Amino acid sequence: MTSFRFYFIALILLILSGCETAYKLKIDGPKKISYGESLQFEVKEENDQSIDSVSFYINGTEITSEGTTVQLDSKSVGIGKHALSAVSFYPGKAKTLNWSFEILANRAPSVYTYKIINTYPHDTKAYTQGLEYYKGYLYETTGRRGQSSLRKIDIKTGKVLQQYDLAKDYFGEGMTIYNDTIFWLTWQAKKGFVFDLKSFKKLKEFNYNQSKEGWGLTHNNSELIKSDGTSKVWFLDPTTQKEKRFIQVYTNKYGLNDLNELELIGDQLYANKYQQNAVVIIDVNTGMVTGVANLTGLKKEVEKTQKLVPEDEVLNGIAYDKENNRLFVTGKNWNTLFEIELIKKQ
Repeated sequence: MTSFRFYFIALILLILSGCETAYKLKIDGPKKISYGESLQFEVKEENDQSIDSVSFYINGTEITSEGTTVQLDSKSVGIGKHALSAVSFYPGKAKTLNWSFEILANRAPSVYTYKIINTYPHDTKAYTQGLEYYKGYLYETTGRRGQSSLRKIDIKTGKVLQQYDLAKDYFGEGMTIYNDTIFWLTWQAKKGFVFDLKSFKKLKEFNYNQSKEGWGLTHNNSELIKSDGTSKVWFLDPTTQKEKRFIQVYTNKYGLNDLNELELIGDQLYANKYQQNAVVIIDVNTGMVTGVANLTGLKKEVEKTQKLVPEDEVLNGIAYDKENNRLFVTGKNWNTLFEIELIKKQ
Protein backbone atom coordinates (compact mmCIF):
# COMPACT_ATOMS: atom_id res chain seq x y z
CA MET A 1 0.00 0.00 0.00
CA THR A 2 2.83 2.41 0.88
CA SER A 3 4.52 1.64 -2.42
CA PHE A 4 1.30 2.33 -4.33
CA ARG A 5 0.86 5.66 -2.52
CA PHE A 6 4.43 6.70 -3.39
CA TYR A 7 3.97 6.01 -7.06
CA PHE A 8 0.57 7.74 -7.09
CA ILE A 9 2.04 10.94 -5.59
CA ALA A 10 4.97 10.78 -8.00
CA LEU A 11 2.56 10.46 -10.91
CA ILE A 12 0.55 13.48 -9.74
CA LEU A 13 3.74 15.58 -9.41
CA LEU A 14 4.82 14.52 -12.91
CA ILE A 15 1.44 15.51 -14.34
CA LEU A 16 1.54 18.85 -12.52
CA SER A 17 5.06 19.60 -13.75
CA GLY A 18 3.98 18.83 -17.30
CA CYS A 19 1.18 21.35 -16.90
CA GLU A 20 3.55 24.27 -16.32
CA THR A 21 2.76 27.05 -18.80
CA ALA A 22 5.21 27.04 -21.69
CA TYR A 23 7.03 30.31 -22.39
CA LYS A 24 5.69 32.20 -25.41
CA LEU A 25 8.12 34.98 -26.28
CA LYS A 26 7.69 37.72 -28.87
CA ILE A 27 9.34 40.96 -29.93
CA ASP A 28 7.24 44.09 -29.77
CA GLY A 29 8.50 46.94 -31.96
CA PRO A 30 8.12 48.82 -35.26
CA LYS A 31 8.60 47.35 -38.72
CA LYS A 32 9.11 50.75 -40.37
CA ILE A 33 10.19 54.09 -38.95
CA SER A 34 11.40 57.45 -40.28
CA TYR A 35 15.02 58.54 -39.99
CA GLY A 36 15.50 60.59 -36.82
CA GLU A 37 12.70 58.98 -34.83
CA SER A 38 13.44 56.91 -31.73
CA LEU A 39 13.40 53.11 -31.84
CA GLN A 40 12.18 50.85 -29.06
CA PHE A 41 12.04 47.06 -29.00
CA GLU A 42 10.85 44.88 -26.14
CA VAL A 43 10.75 41.14 -25.57
CA LYS A 44 7.47 40.09 -23.98
CA GLU A 45 6.12 36.82 -22.60
CA GLU A 46 2.51 36.36 -23.62
CA ASN A 47 1.49 34.82 -20.25
CA ASP A 48 3.31 37.45 -18.17
CA GLN A 49 5.92 35.00 -16.96
CA SER A 50 9.24 36.41 -15.81
CA ILE A 51 12.27 36.78 -18.13
CA ASP A 52 15.69 36.83 -16.49
CA SER A 53 17.48 38.97 -19.13
CA VAL A 54 17.69 39.75 -22.84
CA SER A 55 20.72 40.46 -25.06
CA PHE A 56 19.96 42.47 -28.20
CA TYR A 57 21.94 42.48 -31.48
CA ILE A 58 21.50 44.66 -34.56
CA ASN A 59 23.10 43.27 -37.71
CA GLY A 60 25.12 40.92 -35.50
CA THR A 61 26.52 43.59 -33.16
CA GLU A 62 25.44 43.59 -29.52
CA ILE A 63 23.86 46.82 -28.31
CA THR A 64 23.32 48.17 -24.82
CA SER A 65 19.90 47.34 -23.42
CA GLU A 66 17.99 47.68 -20.18
CA GLY A 67 16.14 44.60 -18.92
CA THR A 68 13.91 43.33 -21.70
CA THR A 69 13.88 46.63 -23.60
CA VAL A 70 16.25 48.49 -25.91
CA GLN A 71 15.90 52.12 -27.00
CA LEU A 72 17.88 53.69 -29.86
CA ASP A 73 18.13 56.81 -31.98
CA SER A 74 17.44 55.67 -35.55
CA LYS A 75 20.22 57.98 -36.78
CA SER A 76 22.74 55.82 -34.94
CA VAL A 77 21.48 52.74 -36.80
CA GLY A 78 21.21 54.32 -40.25
CA ILE A 79 18.76 54.30 -43.13
CA GLY A 80 17.85 50.93 -44.61
CA LYS A 81 16.79 47.42 -43.70
CA HIS A 82 18.25 45.94 -40.52
CA ALA A 83 18.18 42.62 -38.64
CA LEU A 84 17.42 42.51 -34.92
CA SER A 85 18.08 39.45 -32.77
CA ALA A 86 17.10 39.07 -29.13
CA VAL A 87 18.57 36.26 -27.02
CA SER A 88 16.16 35.79 -24.11
CA PHE A 89 17.12 33.96 -20.91
CA TYR A 90 14.43 32.51 -18.65
CA PRO A 91 14.42 29.78 -15.97
CA GLY A 92 16.76 27.07 -17.24
CA LYS A 93 16.47 28.00 -20.90
CA ALA A 94 17.36 30.52 -23.60
CA LYS A 95 15.68 31.37 -26.89
CA THR A 96 16.66 33.57 -29.85
CA LEU A 97 14.02 35.70 -31.55
CA ASN A 98 14.58 37.41 -34.91
CA TRP A 99 13.02 40.59 -36.27
CA SER A 100 13.63 42.93 -39.19
CA PHE A 101 12.84 46.60 -39.58
CA GLU A 102 13.39 49.44 -42.03
CA ILE A 103 14.44 53.03 -41.44
CA LEU A 104 13.04 55.25 -44.20
CA ALA A 105 13.99 58.74 -45.35
CA ASN A 106 12.16 61.34 -43.29
CA ARG A 107 10.97 63.39 -46.25
CA ALA A 108 9.91 62.94 -49.85
CA PRO A 109 12.55 63.74 -52.50
CA SER A 110 12.46 67.05 -54.34
CA VAL A 111 11.44 66.87 -58.00
CA TYR A 112 13.65 68.38 -60.71
CA THR A 113 13.09 69.40 -64.30
CA TYR A 114 15.94 70.31 -66.66
CA LYS A 115 17.13 72.75 -69.27
CA ILE A 116 19.40 71.80 -72.18
CA ILE A 117 22.44 74.10 -72.26
CA ASN A 118 24.46 72.47 -75.07
CA THR A 119 24.60 69.33 -77.16
CA TYR A 120 27.65 67.46 -78.45
CA PRO A 121 28.10 64.40 -80.70
CA HIS A 122 28.33 60.96 -79.08
CA ASP A 123 29.39 57.66 -80.63
CA THR A 124 26.30 55.53 -81.35
CA LYS A 125 28.47 52.41 -80.94
CA ALA A 126 29.24 53.33 -77.32
CA TYR A 127 27.05 51.32 -74.95
CA THR A 128 27.80 53.78 -72.15
CA GLN A 129 28.48 52.36 -68.70
CA GLY A 130 30.84 54.88 -67.09
CA LEU A 131 31.34 58.57 -67.81
CA GLU A 132 33.69 61.12 -66.21
CA TYR A 133 35.05 64.57 -66.99
CA TYR A 134 38.73 64.99 -66.13
CA LYS A 135 41.15 67.81 -66.99
CA GLY A 136 39.36 68.92 -70.11
CA TYR A 137 38.50 65.52 -71.55
CA LEU A 138 35.65 63.07 -71.30
CA TYR A 139 36.48 59.50 -70.27
CA GLU A 140 34.00 56.73 -70.99
CA THR A 141 33.67 52.99 -70.48
CA THR A 142 31.35 50.89 -72.59
CA GLY A 143 29.74 47.51 -72.00
CA ARG A 144 28.67 44.24 -73.57
CA ARG A 145 30.99 41.27 -73.95
CA GLY A 146 33.28 41.68 -76.92
CA GLN A 147 32.46 45.41 -77.16
CA SER A 148 33.65 46.76 -73.79
CA SER A 149 36.18 49.58 -74.05
CA LEU A 150 37.85 52.41 -72.15
CA ARG A 151 37.97 55.69 -74.06
CA LYS A 152 39.39 59.23 -73.89
CA ILE A 153 37.15 61.60 -75.86
CA ASP A 154 37.22 65.13 -77.20
CA ILE A 155 33.93 66.57 -75.91
CA LYS A 156 33.29 69.06 -78.72
CA THR A 157 33.79 66.61 -81.57
CA GLY A 158 33.00 63.28 -79.88
CA LYS A 159 36.21 61.91 -81.41
CA VAL A 160 37.85 58.99 -79.59
CA LEU A 161 41.43 60.01 -78.89
CA GLN A 162 42.57 56.88 -77.06
CA GLN A 163 41.02 53.46 -76.53
CA TYR A 164 41.62 50.20 -74.68
CA ASP A 165 39.51 47.15 -75.55
CA LEU A 166 38.63 44.79 -72.74
CA ALA A 167 38.98 41.01 -73.14
CA LYS A 168 35.86 39.41 -74.63
CA ASP A 169 35.14 37.45 -71.44
CA TYR A 170 34.24 40.63 -69.55
CA PHE A 171 31.24 42.95 -69.59
CA GLY A 172 32.58 46.43 -68.80
CA GLU A 173 30.76 48.65 -66.33
CA GLY A 174 31.36 51.93 -64.46
CA MET A 175 34.68 53.75 -64.05
CA THR A 176 36.24 56.64 -62.16
CA ILE A 177 39.55 58.50 -62.06
CA TYR A 178 41.28 58.92 -58.73
CA ASN A 179 44.79 60.39 -58.36
CA ASP A 180 45.49 60.09 -62.11
CA THR A 181 44.53 56.40 -61.99
CA ILE A 182 41.55 54.81 -63.74
CA PHE A 183 39.43 52.24 -61.88
CA TRP A 184 37.06 50.18 -64.03
CA LEU A 185 34.44 47.62 -62.95
CA THR A 186 33.04 44.58 -64.70
CA TRP A 187 29.45 43.42 -64.29
CA GLN A 188 29.24 39.84 -63.01
CA ALA A 189 32.88 38.69 -62.90
CA LYS A 190 33.37 40.30 -59.45
CA LYS A 191 36.55 41.83 -60.83
CA GLY A 192 37.82 45.33 -61.49
CA PHE A 193 40.85 46.73 -63.28
CA VAL A 194 43.28 49.57 -62.58
CA PHE A 195 44.84 51.56 -65.44
CA ASP A 196 47.43 54.28 -65.80
CA LEU A 197 45.61 57.42 -66.93
CA LYS A 198 48.19 58.60 -69.45
CA SER A 199 49.14 55.35 -71.19
CA PHE A 200 45.96 53.25 -70.58
CA LYS A 201 48.32 50.51 -69.44
CA LYS A 202 46.65 47.96 -67.16
CA LEU A 203 48.37 48.04 -63.76
CA LYS A 204 46.47 45.45 -61.72
CA GLU A 205 43.24 43.60 -61.12
CA PHE A 206 41.12 43.47 -57.97
CA ASN A 207 38.16 41.50 -56.67
CA TYR A 208 35.05 42.63 -54.84
CA ASN A 209 33.69 39.85 -52.68
CA GLN A 210 30.98 41.47 -50.57
CA SER A 211 29.01 43.52 -53.08
CA LYS A 212 26.76 41.64 -55.46
CA GLU A 213 27.94 42.93 -58.86
CA GLY A 214 29.77 45.82 -60.52
CA TRP A 215 27.54 48.69 -61.72
CA GLY A 216 28.49 52.36 -61.18
CA LEU A 217 31.69 53.88 -59.80
CA THR A 218 32.77 57.32 -58.56
CA HIS A 219 34.85 58.62 -55.64
CA ASN A 220 35.17 61.15 -52.83
CA ASN A 221 38.45 62.53 -51.44
CA SER A 222 39.47 59.24 -49.84
CA GLU A 223 37.31 56.37 -51.14
CA LEU A 224 35.94 54.77 -54.26
CA ILE A 225 32.13 54.64 -54.29
CA LYS A 226 30.45 51.67 -55.98
CA SER A 227 26.89 50.54 -56.74
CA ASP A 228 26.05 46.86 -57.21
CA GLY A 229 22.47 46.71 -58.52
CA THR A 230 20.92 46.57 -55.04
CA SER A 231 20.00 49.44 -52.72
CA LYS A 232 23.53 49.31 -51.26
CA VAL A 233 26.30 51.75 -52.16
CA TRP A 234 29.77 50.55 -51.16
CA PHE A 235 32.88 52.49 -50.14
CA LEU A 236 36.26 51.01 -51.14
CA ASP A 237 39.80 51.76 -50.09
CA PRO A 238 41.44 53.19 -53.27
CA THR A 239 44.81 51.66 -52.43
CA THR A 240 43.67 48.09 -51.72
CA GLN A 241 40.23 48.29 -53.41
CA LYS A 242 38.78 46.44 -50.40
CA GLU A 243 35.14 47.08 -49.51
CA LYS A 244 35.07 48.94 -46.19
CA ARG A 245 31.42 49.79 -45.57
CA PHE A 246 28.12 50.58 -47.26
CA ILE A 247 25.05 52.77 -47.02
CA GLN A 248 21.54 51.85 -48.12
CA VAL A 249 19.61 54.12 -50.48
CA TYR A 250 16.01 54.82 -49.45
CA THR A 251 13.17 57.20 -50.19
CA ASN A 252 10.50 57.92 -47.60
CA LYS A 253 8.64 54.85 -48.88
CA TYR A 254 11.08 52.12 -49.98
CA GLY A 255 14.62 51.09 -50.82
CA LEU A 256 15.94 52.05 -54.25
CA ASN A 257 17.85 49.50 -56.33
CA ASP A 258 19.18 49.41 -59.93
CA LEU A 259 21.45 52.39 -59.29
CA ASN A 260 23.72 52.50 -62.31
CA GLU A 261 26.27 55.14 -63.38
CA LEU A 262 27.39 57.39 -60.49
CA GLU A 263 28.78 60.90 -60.06
CA LEU A 264 29.56 62.63 -56.76
CA ILE A 265 28.86 66.37 -56.73
CA GLY A 266 29.63 67.88 -53.32
CA ASP A 267 28.00 65.58 -50.78
CA GLN A 268 25.26 64.52 -53.20
CA LEU A 269 25.56 61.29 -55.15
CA TYR A 270 23.92 61.42 -58.59
CA ALA A 271 22.86 58.04 -59.96
CA ASN A 272 21.11 56.80 -63.07
CA LYS A 273 18.07 54.66 -62.26
CA TYR A 274 18.50 51.85 -64.78
CA GLN A 275 15.81 51.66 -67.49
CA GLN A 276 13.86 54.58 -66.05
CA ASN A 277 15.64 57.48 -67.80
CA ALA A 278 15.92 59.25 -64.46
CA VAL A 279 18.62 60.59 -62.18
CA VAL A 280 18.24 60.24 -58.44
CA ILE A 281 20.13 62.48 -56.02
CA ILE A 282 21.32 60.83 -52.81
CA ASP A 283 22.80 62.22 -49.60
CA VAL A 284 26.09 60.31 -49.63
CA ASN A 285 26.35 60.49 -45.83
CA THR A 286 22.97 58.91 -45.03
CA GLY A 287 21.64 57.19 -48.18
CA MET A 288 18.54 59.40 -48.19
CA VAL A 289 17.13 60.16 -51.64
CA THR A 290 16.91 63.96 -51.71
CA GLY A 291 15.90 64.49 -55.33
CA VAL A 292 14.60 62.87 -58.52
CA ALA A 293 14.95 64.20 -62.07
CA ASN A 294 12.89 62.68 -64.87
CA LEU A 295 14.99 62.97 -68.02
CA THR A 296 12.72 60.97 -70.32
CA GLY A 297 12.47 64.05 -72.52
CA LEU A 298 16.16 63.69 -73.43
CA LYS A 299 15.55 60.23 -74.82
CA LYS A 300 12.65 61.61 -76.84
CA GLU A 301 14.96 64.33 -78.11
CA VAL A 302 17.44 61.70 -79.33
CA GLU A 303 14.65 59.71 -80.97
CA LYS A 304 13.91 62.63 -83.28
CA THR A 305 17.08 61.75 -85.20
CA GLN A 306 17.83 58.17 -84.12
CA LYS A 307 15.93 54.91 -83.63
CA LEU A 308 16.56 53.46 -80.15
CA VAL A 309 15.85 50.05 -78.63
CA PRO A 310 13.26 51.02 -75.97
CA GLU A 311 14.36 48.93 -72.98
CA ASP A 312 18.05 48.76 -73.81
CA GLU A 313 19.37 52.05 -75.14
CA VAL A 314 18.38 54.09 -72.11
CA LEU A 315 19.77 57.11 -70.27
CA ASN A 316 23.10 56.22 -68.65
CA GLY A 317 26.16 58.34 -68.01
CA ILE A 318 26.70 61.36 -65.74
CA ALA A 319 29.81 63.57 -65.74
CA TYR A 320 30.51 66.84 -63.92
CA ASP A 321 32.96 69.59 -64.76
CA LYS A 322 33.53 71.14 -61.33
CA GLU A 323 35.66 74.03 -62.54
CA ASN A 324 33.01 75.28 -64.98
CA ASN A 325 29.94 73.87 -63.19
CA ARG A 326 28.83 71.84 -66.19
CA LEU A 327 26.69 68.69 -65.93
CA PHE A 328 26.78 66.19 -68.81
CA VAL A 329 24.49 63.20 -69.42
CA THR A 330 24.07 60.71 -72.25
CA GLY A 331 22.67 57.25 -72.92
CA LYS A 332 23.60 53.82 -74.22
CA ASN A 333 24.31 54.14 -77.97
CA TRP A 334 22.85 57.65 -78.05
CA ASN A 335 24.07 60.02 -80.75
CA THR A 336 24.08 62.99 -78.35
CA LEU A 337 25.87 64.09 -75.20
CA PHE A 338 23.77 66.70 -73.37
CA GLU A 339 24.97 69.49 -71.13
CA ILE A 340 22.02 70.24 -68.87
CA GLU A 341 20.99 72.27 -65.85
CA LEU A 342 18.72 70.67 -63.26
CA ILE A 343 15.97 72.95 -61.95
CA LYS A 344 14.14 72.21 -58.72
CA LYS A 345 10.35 72.48 -58.92
CA GLN A 346 8.78 74.83 -56.39
